[in-house]
Amino acid sequence: MLKLKIPPPVYMFLLAGLMWLLNRYFPISVWISRPWNQGGWAVIALSFIPAMGAFWQFRRFRTTANPHHPEKASTLVITGVYQFSRNPMYLSLFLLLIGWAIYLGSLSSLLLPLLFVWVVTFQQIKHEEQVLEKVFGQEYLSYKQKVRRWVSH
Repeated sequence: MLKLKIPPPVYMFLLAGLMWLLNRYFPISVWISRPWNQGGWAVIALSFIPAMGAFWQFRRFRTTANPHHPEKASTLVITGVYQFSRNPMYLSLFLLLIGWAIYLGSLSSLLLPLLFVWVVTFQQIKHEEQVLEKVFGQEYLSYKQKVRRWVSH
């Protein structure tokens, strides 16, 4: 079991709330005004694609999607969305925050999605990677060399 006690979606919701507060009470500058900020909803809608692809892959290979128990993974999933990101579910949460920042429109709200990347990388992903290295060994190490943590080209 991982040391993490706060699931990444909780971080995402906390930061989304903080983004709203910053936008409401401390907007540094409006960088996207109405009606252009409505494009944020499209980004939010598209943000679900990597997560849905990841869940489909986990279901297809009948392995766990529980980020708190990566040691229970029976298969290393490296196909589908996992060819482009080692963490498509967290990427989805990040994209959701980007869409929210676009909708809010102020520069102050745009800074927090970057904080999400940092927090999730150090509070969740690095621990998951250590466990997956132990469980899958060289297969996982090879995968790490081919596919980046957040997005590969």
